[in-house]
Amino acid sequence: MSGGDLGKVAVMFGGSSAEREISLKSGNAVLAALRRAGVDAHPFDPAERPLEALKEEGYARVFIALHGRGGEDGSLQGALDLMDIPYTGSGVLASALAMDKWRSKLLWQAAGIPVPECVVLTADSDWDEVVKRLGLPIFVKPANEGSSIGITKVKSANDLRAAFHEAAKYDDLVLAERFIDGAEVQFPILGTEVLPSIRIETPHEFYDYDAKYFANDTRYVCPGLSADDENRLTELVRRSFQVLGCRGWARVDLMLDPKGQPYFLEMNTVPGMTDHSLVPMSAKVAGISFEQLVVKVLEMARHG
Repeated sequence: MSGGDLGKVAVMFGGSSAEREISLKSGNAVLAALRRAGVDAHPFDPAERPLEALKEEGYARVFIALHGRGGEDGSLQGALDLMDIPYTGSGVLASALAMDKWRSKLLWQAAGIPVPECVVLTADSDWDEVVKRLGLPIFVKPANEGSSIGITKVKSANDLRAAFHEAAKYDDLVLAERFIDGAEVQFPILGTEVLPSIRIETPHEFYDYDAKYFANDTRYVCPGLSADDENRLTELVRRSFQVLGCRGWARVDLMLDPKGQPYFLEMNTVPGMTDHSLVPMSAKVAGISFEQLVVKVLEMARHG
């Protein structure tokens, strides 16, 4: 299918979530690449225009580059389903599950996919008991945010309460997660293909918002693992995608401890597409240009 055969395409980006800034970067990169590939692509910011305009203006497909709530959590997908407009990425249920780090972990655990131990925190949690159970350091994070927003690496029991309140600014559901001391590795998935892994090395405390999008001292290694480890983990990565019911494309984040044991952290169903993003980096190693990548993702657009 050539770019001109894909019809009039809305690139959905911006929005009103905490990840608006990054979504604008992703969306503009996708828009430019689709146009270079000959696609009739147009920008669409739902913070500025009603979704009904998609129907009124005759859009045939939507490329979702809308990160965070309202774009990645199933709500936009549901609206597009009702309008019978095909869109990129996962459907309503998979999007909602992947956005929710707590429930996605429960599903993975039930399917035998290893995850770090975690507990739900409330304002009444016994902080000493949490530390006793998970040890230190502990990651405290909102269950339904991305881009490391609201995350704290807690090194002292005295800081746990403050970390909870920081995460609670972004979500009613807050998790405390056992720290895995090892390599942070991410695997993009395109259709049914698991692309080469990326290992992330950062001098920051962890791969935080600044390290992800702005720092120049974050190091990316792709492929990030030995050929044996890539092969060993590929099927598990594919299963993590299938268990949540994902489709089209995504990126799964995991940790590898010093013994090579993987621990799955989260699935991103609308991966970043900025100049610091990992899916384009991995695709390039696999011989797929940025233009080819966005067209492949768009070709897989569907609804329902």
